[in-house]
Amino acid sequence: MNTDELEYALLKAERRVLEIQTKLHRWACDDPHRRFCDLFNLVADPAFLLVAWDRVRGNKGARTPGVDGRTAPSIEHGRGVEDFLGELRTSLKEHSFAPLPVRERMIPKANGKLRRLGIATIRDRVVQASVKLVLKPIFEANFHPCSYGFRPGRRAHDAIAETVMFATNRYEWVVEGDITACFDEISHSALLERVRQRIGDKRVLALVKAFLKAGILSEEGTLRDSRTGAPQGGILSPLLSNVALSVLDEHFARLPGGPLSNTVERAKRKRHGLPNHRLIRYADDWLLLLAGTREHALGMRDQAAAVLAPMGLRLSEEKTRITHIDEGVDFLGWRIQRHRKKGANRRYIYWYPSRKAVKAITGKIKMLCRRMDTNQPLDALLRQLNSALRGWCAYFRPGISARTFCYLSAYLWGRVMAWLRRKHRRITWKELRRRYCDGRWWPSGQELGMFNPAKVRTTRYYYRGVVGIPSPWPITG
Repeated sequence: MNTDELEYALLKAERRVLEIQTKLHRWACDDPHRRFCDLFNLVADPAFLLVAWDRVRGNKGARTPGVDGRTAPSIEHGRGVEDFLGELRTSLKEHSFAPLPVRERMIPKANGKLRRLGIATIRDRVVQASVKLVLKPIFEANFHPCSYGFRPGRRAHDAIAETVMFATNRYEWVVEGDITACFDEISHSALLERVRQRIGDKRVLALVKAFLKAGILSEEGTLRDSRTGAPQGGILSPLLSNVALSVLDEHFARLPGGPLSNTVERAKRKRHGLPNHRLIRYADDWLLLLAGTREHALGMRDQAAAVLAPMGLRLSEEKTRITHIDEGVDFLGWRIQRHRKKGANRRYIYWYPSRKAVKAITGKIKMLCRRMDTNQPLDALLRQLNSALRGWCAYFRPGISARTFCYLSAYLWGRVMAWLRRKHRRITWKELRRRYCDGRWWPSGQELGMFNPAKVRTTRYYYRGVVGIPSPWPITG
């Protein structure tokens, strides 16, 4: 199959997959208790497998091999995509498909600890992506609006905007939730029980269980069983983690004073000294905002721990804190805190990049400038710096970030100029500015100019609410 034929086949496959996903989502919304019993044929459908292959091929990890040593480019240039997907579909239909163990890689975290990453084979990734294409529109009908991580059309900025909105409206006490090793400790039996509430197809359930039980090949080459958790880095893992953590959403949604309470009920609870609350969750990071007292927040924290326990999850004692909005909270890289406005007596909620986020980007600038050989041209350094800075500034642009951007601009200038001074140890500042700054102060290469964070204009990201976030699968029509 040549490139043009493959692109045309992919276009048709995407259209077919979208139509089927829309139907599944509509049926799931119409009947919240419906169990879907004939889904395996969709997992093995050529259109779903082709779209799944395209998702895997377009991922950054396409060149990272699993335990079999194969990558997406090696399959394309070897046996070909058509033969690969044909053989994969045959193994699924004949029930001979069995996932291989994931290759374990330990990634260092900022606090000095290690995060376990599981790298599946390309073959397993394609099947996981196909299963996800089938299951996602079904479980999306059950997920609550307070969940924002790994969901279509939702982003971290929505979670931040909702936090700011409720904190402005007197939800002043915050439970900062942190789940210990969430992806590693999810109970398989509890997770599969929640999946069975919606999925009745035993073949699909067997596939999900097989991926969970596939095993782990450590960096030392030893094979061990995976008795708990979903491999972090797996395509299916974010959806399964959302299914597991939705117990938290459901619990706090049902409680009095939650999102299902109307204005009159919340006002009545306030008069009687009872708390009102809102949960905001992005994957395993979550905040519980309360309009009440610190004692109410302590009780809510204990409730959250009790709800997560049956799923095999526990709250971190050192990272789960109860704070007041005047003290500030860190969430998804942002610092959210109430300050007195300069020149006025009124206090407002401000949100800006956290110290941890600023330290991360300045550390990356420092690392890139240290690693870049001074024999390389300035353009080689700027190419890496500009890419990192543009992404960081784009994420933090919708906030009170102007002062941080100015600080970052000054730090960047100092690091790049120090690199140029190491590159040309014997020339004067005047000559350095003539060569790289066109007689001014901001350096640029022969092909690239250095990105200036101070020139990034900040914006305001408005809270879109429950109905303002569009779904890729419309319920009506």
